Amino acid sequence: MSTEPKAVGKSSTFALTVLALGIVYGDIGTSPLYAVKETFSRSHGIPLDPAGILGGCSTIFWALMIVVSLKYVTLIMRADNRGEGGIMALLALVSTSVGQRPALRNATIVCGLFGAALFYGDAVLTPAISVLSAVEGLEVGTAALKPYVIPISIAVLIALFAFQRFGTATVGMLFGPVCALWFLSLGVVGISNIVHNPSILQALDPRYALAFTTGHGLASFIVLGAVLLAFTGAEALYADMGHFGRRAIRIAWFGLVAPALVLNYFGQGALLLADPAAVRNPFYLAFPEWALYPMVGLATAATVIASQATISGAYSITRQAIQLGMLPRMSIVQTSAREYGQIYMPGVNWMLLAAVLAAVAGFGSSSALASAYGVSVMGTMLSTTLLTFFVIRYRWHYPLLVCVLATGTFLAIDSVFLSASLIKVLQGGWFPLILGALVFILMRTWREGRAALNVRLRESALPLAEFLQQLLRYPPPRVPGTAVFLTATPDATPHALMHNLHHNQVLHEQLVFLTIEFREVPWVAQEERVHIELLAPGCHRVTARYGFMNQPDVADVMERVADRGLDINPMTTSYFVSRQKIVPVAGRDSGMALWRDRLFAAMARNASDITDYLNIPANRVVELGTRVEF
Repeated sequence: MSTEPKAVGKSSTFALTVLALGIVYGDIGTSPLYAVKETFSRSHGIPLDPAGILGGCSTIFWALMIVVSLKYVTLIMRADNRGEGGIMALLALVSTSVGQRPALRNATIVCGLFGAALFYGDAVLTPAISVLSAVEGLEVGTAALKPYVIPISIAVLIALFAFQRFGTATVGMLFGPVCALWFLSLGVVGISNIVHNPSILQALDPRYALAFTTGHGLASFIVLGAVLLAFTGAEALYADMGHFGRRAIRIAWFGLVAPALVLNYFGQGALLLADPAAVRNPFYLAFPEWALYPMVGLATAATVIASQATISGAYSITRQAIQLGMLPRMSIVQTSAREYGQIYMPGVNWMLLAAVLAAVAGFGSSSALASAYGVSVMGTMLSTTLLTFFVIRYRWHYPLLVCVLATGTFLAIDSVFLSASLIKVLQGGWFPLILGALVFILMRTWREGRAALNVRLRESALPLAEFLQQLLRYPPPRVPGTAVFLTATPDATPHALMHNLHHNQVLHEQLVFLTIEFREVPWVAQEERVHIELLAPGCHRVTARYGFMNQPDVADVMERVADRGLDINPMTTSYFVSRQKIVPVAGRDSGMALWRDRLFAAMARNASDITDYLNIPANRVVELGTRVEF
């Protein structure tokens, strides 16, 4: 079964552009619900006068143009890993680009893990702030509905996460059209307010943005932590590039999304020029009264779509992290036979829901959540910018000065926005930081623990070629059939083989030593998938190569091996799998602290079954345990 991406023809560009409106732009498209309200919050200490309103709208406009249009659409989207984007794909690309530079490679891995870990904070806060800000429109109509905002938000979120196990293949076709209606509504209401107060168009002048960000002392710096809410979700442009392609994403941005967002932000600014009191909720107050509740419904639908895109992104980045050796195996359910990206991960789903509900109940309002939101968003963006520098320098081989100029400006902008968001650590920024720190510790521990475990297994194992040579000189009784030994160390004798010989004292007629190898590329072509090497008569070493976007499939590998000339009968083939019981021992030097050794052991115990993960025929598997002191 092929898991490679299908080529996209020119005739499908329109369809991909419409789909991208929902999946790619759902997050950034719902930012108008809260970005203007938080930018002009009186708590920042900036006067809500015409100069301040023009300056705030100008800052939002130029932030969108510089961060989204220039940084992501123009620069970052060029740094693709064989068509795939996202921080994990970028990290894999950088790892291969820096080559034989261990110190640099380790530094970039830490940077990439930092950005990926903070993405999970984004995956928690996006559903929380988006749905809550949409439902808060009810209290604009009447204060009597305010007590019901949080219960309704929680009910919507529980329903959203509970629906995940059914997949989104059916309702996914509605995402694009619903978001297209959403963006059109944003643009139309923006125009209607601009027409009543066209002086807001002066905000196109960057001098207003400069005055806003420099003319109010510390307040000008603090307010940037709210301005960045306008471009949350920009990372999705890059992360979803492999699904839709650069062309569709760029057409959607410049053709509809960017104009609609700018018009709506300026429309809210025009409303504030006419009525500064509307700052309590300028998004909903910009609409006529008759449109309020329909817009609450449409906004809720749009925020659910934005949340769905973030949840799907969390599944995708988790699978990539697993296959790149950054996280232990987890249960993955394919929810669509046609779309490889349509997956459901129960463990990730319910942990996200618990964190989202804790955020909604704990923070209680979109304004409180906004203080926490910026840290995770900017941390991931900063990591992406840093990693892009290494791609430009070491893969594209541009001169150092060009590389610094290409990424230095964006790095400075990201650093300023991140610093502004960190000021609000005590007001809520601690939440994504703690989430990110926990995920970072898990990823780093699993990666380093696996490396140390492989070293320990190699040290205690005999070289495979030498062992087979001695074994076949005086072989034990041979039994019919094929024995497939799965091993992560292809040059070492599998412990499962040693245990089988010790306990059963027999040897199968044909031995296959199978290693599943994940490469730092998204896809490995079918013709490059399987490599077979003869070790001795009746003994073969098979290496199955996959990319981090491929789905490993041992049953498929054995079919390919049979097609290449090996006599493989599925009914007489047994699969021997070693299950290591890791026992942390004080005083053993694994390279990690004892508490991390224990954490690694716990993660290994709770990893999902390798039989399901690698699609091994369950009725043909023999598991043999090995105790490893760590």
